[in-house]
Formats: sequence, C-alpha cells, structure tokens
Amino acid sequence: MFSPPGGIAVYPEEKLFEEVGFIAYYFHWDEERILNMPHWERIRWCEEISKINKRISSDKDEKSISLLDLL
Repeated sequence: MFSPPGGIAVYPEEKLFEEVGFIAYYFHWDEERILNMPHWERIRWCEEISKINKRISSDKDEKSISLLDLL
C-alpha cells in the first residue's frame, strides 16, 4: 500500500484497475459491484479465476471441457 503525505494509506490505483478489469472480464460483473467489494474479496475472486483458468488450460489437451465442469 502507498501512504501519501498525511499518513492515509491508499491502494495503488493501477492495481485496483487490474483487479476490477480481471473480474469484470471473466465474470461480467459490473464495475460498481466489484468496487463495492472489500479488497480481500476482490483478491480472492482473482485467485479463484486464475485457478479455473489454470485447470482449463491443463485439461485442454485431454478434452474439451466447460467451465461448469470444474465447479
């Protein structure tokens, strides 16, 4: 976290855009819904999306699968 003069810690804007863009791209959730999440929850969804993508990528050579097959 970045702490500007005055001592208030703020989350880097670039990281926030990355998280929001990542979740919105994969889950098609609107910006307001994602921004209203606490930071820990956005990070958790990013981790889950990444895990799903890794499983899909590793299974592509074996067979065609649906995202729903992984849940």
